[in-house]
Amino acid sequence: MHEIILMSDPRVAQVPVEECGEPLVDVRDIPGVRLDNRLADTVSAYTRLRSGVAERLTTAQKHLPPGLGFLVVEGYRPLSLQIRYFDEYAAELRDANPGWPEEYVLVQASRSLAPPAVGPHVSGGAIDLTLCTAEGLELPMGTEVNASPEESDDACYTNAPGLPPAARENRAILIAALTAAGLVNYPTEWWHWSYGDRYWAALTGADAALYSPLDWP
Repeated sequence: MHEIILMSDPRVAQVPVEECGEPLVDVRDIPGVRLDNRLADTVSAYTRLRSGVAERLTTAQKHLPPGLGFLVVEGYRPLSLQIRYFDEYAAELRDANPGWPEEYVLVQASRSLAPPAVGPHVSGGAIDLTLCTAEGLELPMGTEVNASPEESDDACYTNAPGLPPAARENRAILIAALTAAGLVNYPTEWWHWSYGDRYWAALTGADAALYSPLDWP
């Protein structure tokens, strides 16, 4: 089994960033991509991606079987929201496991949420998405998007064992298309893919990340 590098791993935080200046673009402008509104916000931050990620998403679509498409749940996430999500989840784990050392709490929290300082969504380089039919019907993937390890019994892990055959097949389709387009997956979240951020750089051996955290709008 391959090593899983978590977002809390020091190797991720140590990756330098050489901001390339790519703008955020709206995923709604990508032909054929559907947008889910479960995480909609008042300024539509969730619809934004760095242009390089959007280009790769367009490429990935071409690798999908006929009749299937991507359903995007979230792209860019403001830093303030990342901090709130991470702190709330860490607090839940802390309360449920009072014997855990603080360092371990933060490591376990990073299985579902990136520490704000290295958050791929905050850079505009990450996207949470799933597969759907041409009519917008979500395909079975084994868990809901954003399911935590605790509530899914670790079935949220991309290569989790024991998945129903349909979910395993659908994940394989998702993995093949996005990997071919140059995105990398966070192995504890089958729906989370990124390019240009620190995690991408750590996994691919790039000298530096391309995207620094953004303050948008």
